[in-house]
Parts: sequence; structure tokens; C-alpha cells
Amino acid sequence: INCSAINSKKEMEKSRVLIVGGSGYMGRRLVKASLALGHPTYVLQRREIGLDIEKIEILLDFKQQGARLVEASFSDHRSLVDAVKLVDVVVCAVSGVHHRGHSTLMQLKLVDAIKEAGNIK
Repeated sequence: INCSAINSKKEMEKSRVLIVGGSGYMGRRLVKASLALGHPTYVLQRREIGLDIEKIEILLDFKQQGARLVEASFSDHRSLVDAVKLVDVVVCAVSGVHHRGHSTLMQLKLVDAIKEAGNIK
């Protein structure tokens, strides 16, 4: 067996990764790591961020580094399903520190979208 051929094939088969909460403390690091590993990286840009300049700057920086921004909203199920359908892997880095109940409900909406999309590893 030619191991180098297997390794190069695996390297070519990068997962498309969607990171939810990419502008947060952990999310930023996950986006950078995914890009550094060469994965096509998508970052969910929530409509709810409005004019939060710091978050907008972080997202634009990711875009300059090669990430794809995907606009969606936790209050719009179809937009979440459409975002999930673009990728193979979903990583949720949404913080639960400030509003634990709200964060959990948001994550359950994401789980519902993942189930409906049916394409996540």
C-alpha cells in the first residue's frame, strides 16, 4: 500500500466547516485553526449582530483570510438549514455565559436545522 498516496488523498478531502459564534472568544480561535488547516471555512454571520462594529471587523478580517461569511438567523429556520447544507461539519461556539437559557434554545434551533439538512458528518 502506498501510504503517501493515501495521505495526499486525505489531505485533498478537506471538510467544509461552518463555525457558529465565530466572533466570540473560542470561535475566533476555531475559525483561525480551521483556516490554518486548509478547510473551506464558513462563518455564520447572524443578522442580529446589527451594527456591532467589533464583531463586523472580526468577520471582515476572517473574510480577508479566506473564510466565507454566511448570513443566517436563529429566528429564521430556513436560513439556518440553508447555511448547514453548505458544509460537512458544524461547530457551535456560541457562549452560554450571559443568557444560559437563551443560548441553549439557540443551539437547539441549530440542532433542528442540522437534522433537517441531513448532510452533517
